[in-house]
This record gives sequence, structure tokens and C-alpha cells, in this order.
Amino acid sequence: MSKVAMWVRLPLKPGVRDEAAAAFQTAVDNVQSEDGTLLYILHAEDADADALFVYELYTGQDALVAHSSADWFKAFGPTLAPFMAGRPEMHFLAPLTGKGL
Repeated sequence: MSKVAMWVRLPLKPGVRDEAAAAFQTAVDNVQSEDGTLLYILHAEDADADALFVYELYTGQDALVAHSSADWFKAFGPTLAPFMAGRPEMHFLAPLTGKGL
């Protein structure tokens, strides 16, 4: 089975990035117990102060589906919703080569 990855941009309301990042810790805590989640990293970019970015790497499509259908994930959306300024921009990726693959 091939690994799969996601790159997600979370558009935020102005000035709430730190609060949104703190709220995102719930997701980071929950993925610790997901065997198929290899990387789940929250990023900030100085040039885009009203957004957060997430890079996710999974052992395969089944692991991605398990992650996105987990009970904690369904409850997480409403936790992050007050900070959001729109829908997440999601890019589904197929890792080709690199360190750690």
C-alpha cells in the first residue's frame, strides 16, 4: 500500500492564529494514538498571518479514511469553526521520494 499525504491551508479570521493553533492541539493529541498517522504537523507562515497549514502523512488511504472518520475528528470541527474564515483548502498528495519515506 502506498503512503498518502495531505497539505491543508486553514483560512482564519484576522488576529486569531494563536488561539486557533492552541485549539488545534486537540487534534495533535488525538492523532498520537492513530497507528496509520505518520506525520501530523501544524505550521504557521509569517507571510500569511491569517492562516495555519497542516502537513499530514499516512501509511495509506485506509489510514487517512480512519483519521477523517474518527469520532474525535467529527467533534473537532466545531471546536475550530469559530476561528475559521472559510473552508479549508485541501490538497491530496502522493509522496514520490524523500527522506523519511
